[in-house]
Amino acid sequence: MAIALGQARAWRAPCWVSPTPPELPWHGAWLPPNKARTRLGQEHDLIIFDALCSGAGFDADAFGALSGTLQAGGLLVLLTSPHDEVGAGRYLIRLRQRLSQAPGVARWMPGTPPRLPDLPAASPKGKQKSGDPDCLTADQAEAVKRLVGLRRRRPLVLTADRGRGKTAALGIACARLLQAGQRHISVTAPRPEAVAALFARLEALRPAGQRDGNRFVDAQGGRVEFIAPDELSIRVEHGEAGGAGTWLLVDEAAALPAALLGQWLRAFPRIAFATTVHGYEGSGRGFALRFRQRLEQLTPDWHECHLATPVRWTEGDPLERLVSDLLLLDAEPPPSTAPAALETVRWQRSALAVDEVSLREVFGLLVQAHYRTTPADLQRLLDEPGLGITTLTAGGHTQAVAVCADEGGFEPELAEQVARGERRLPGHLLAQSLAAHAGVREALTTRLRRVRRIAVHPQRRREGLGRCLLEHEREAARQAGIDLLGASFGAEPGLLAFWQMQGFKAVRLGLSRETSTGEHAVMVVVPLSARGRALSEALVQRFQRLLPALLAFELADLAPEVALALLAEGPRPVLDAVECRDIDDVAHGRREPALARPALQGLVRRAATAGSQEPGLAWLTAWAFQGRGIAWLAAQSGAKGRRQVMERLRGVVARLQDDDADMP
Repeated sequence: MAIALGQARAWRAPCWVSPTPPELPWHGAWLPPNKARTRLGQEHDLIIFDALCSGAGFDADAFGALSGTLQAGGLLVLLTSPHDEVGAGRYLIRLRQRLSQAPGVARWMPGTPPRLPDLPAASPKGKQKSGDPDCLTADQAEAVKRLVGLRRRRPLVLTADRGRGKTAALGIACARLLQAGQRHISVTAPRPEAVAALFARLEALRPAGQRDGNRFVDAQGGRVEFIAPDELSIRVEHGEAGGAGTWLLVDEAAALPAALLGQWLRAFPRIAFATTVHGYEGSGRGFALRFRQRLEQLTPDWHECHLATPVRWTEGDPLERLVSDLLLLDAEPPPSTAPAALETVRWQRSALAVDEVSLREVFGLLVQAHYRTTPADLQRLLDEPGLGITTLTAGGHTQAVAVCADEGGFEPELAEQVARGERRLPGHLLAQSLAAHAGVREALTTRLRRVRRIAVHPQRRREGLGRCLLEHEREAARQAGIDLLGASFGAEPGLLAFWQMQGFKAVRLGLSRETSTGEHAVMVVVPLSARGRALSEALVQRFQRLLPALLAFELADLAPEVALALLAEGPRPVLDAVECRDIDDVAHGRREPALARPALQGLVRRAATAGSQEPGLAWLTAWAFQGRGIAWLAAQSGAKGRRQVMERLRGVVARLQDDDADMP
């Protein structure tokens, strides 16, 4: 039927989505689901999404991404089984139920004519008058005007639902800035495909320029360059990006950590953050909630611009509503309730899948609390084996949620195969990583439970709900015979402090930054049994022995605040008489600090483990353990030249020495 439909008219830009190639003559239009992101910024008039053929399943991320490329008047065909198969997952059952109840869906069963829905008369889309020859809507024209007119230390936050021409507006603004003589504009996003429409508009409006991948050079010599978040963060730290006169455009900012955005906010005097409010990755609402405080603190004169008018389709488009419902793209946090008695609910996922109100509340909290939530996360939430969901409710609404998964517990033979890299079992991130990278095979035979996600209602934070959830999960895991409770997250001082307050300790830190977040992943654990205690102590000791060497080499660019927080978990060293004299010579004499580095490292570790509040401690950590140079130390402290840096260093050492003398 789908093939016949595809042959019924001359489609301009068809697309057939399936894991394996369809029959001829569709080979040229075939797209594997894992390549869906390559079509972002393009348009299709026919999309056939095959979730029926062998091995197809339903790729929620691909469906979410491609549905946004369908132009007005186009057709999206979803091939599914007419009935729920035996063993069908909870996600697909919900999907088919929502489709069966959707009013705007045409249904075509085998051997029967299609049943067409009653649709409201469509108004002709047409190009809206924007007053700008390059823009399709007045919203887009206003966004371009705001972008081109960016003023120093007055960031612009650009928000829009999908299909509103947000990324294209960034490209139009880049073209006009180059025309006006701007020499260099940096662009970043979670992945290069997210800014495909930006470079497409740039090429169209500046045809004399040359594009080389994700770098565009104008005929006048100006350039627009895409820089991955991890690379951009490194350049900023080294003083190779940012500074007077620089521009940065951040697309899909909701899919990036707030700490990273804050770093760029400080570095670039002219910066714009664009994000999708209800999108297939990230959440503009969550971004606003997480990042607003930093904006108010660092740049109180920031501005906001929202694009509401669709570019590819009309207002109230039935497909847009349907996709948002199926994938919960529009899931929002529930209403906040006044502090009241909290009820802990351990969900059966079969019950959650049919409770649409509760499912929306749970997923809405997860979306706003995390910067990398995608439609596939809903699929995993309902169907992934070994997953547990616990919520705190008050007044009938979900106020906090934790998602956990069991790992490890392998037989010794299988554990050895996994540790050697001969086998890989999906869903066992913590156990496999600790065995492969920390070299502790017991992590594979021990029973672990990993906290995948934890989210608290934004208006109920700092009330202890996260701590309450973790205490419940810890007790539930202990009763279930779990040895270790752990988690993995981006190493950021605030997050690390939260987990440390609950008794968790770091046991591994990723050597490289994640490309999409610019952060190093840290793994933390807390023991729940005697076996878990022995394993936890071994892991912590190995990590602490290794940490100084990592900070000196592979982790020399780690945020000093994170390095200090990790050092604080180690043992408190004892300083001998020679080391104390070395410290005194640096603090009150003219001893070259580098020649007393071991003693100063010991002093830093003693201060860290004692919880010192010395403002210069992280700065000194960067010098003592990470080898940060004079230029970096001067830039961070406001000092001018080596002499002032050394004066400040001696002052910090002297204060730490005095504080250490007062410690028992």
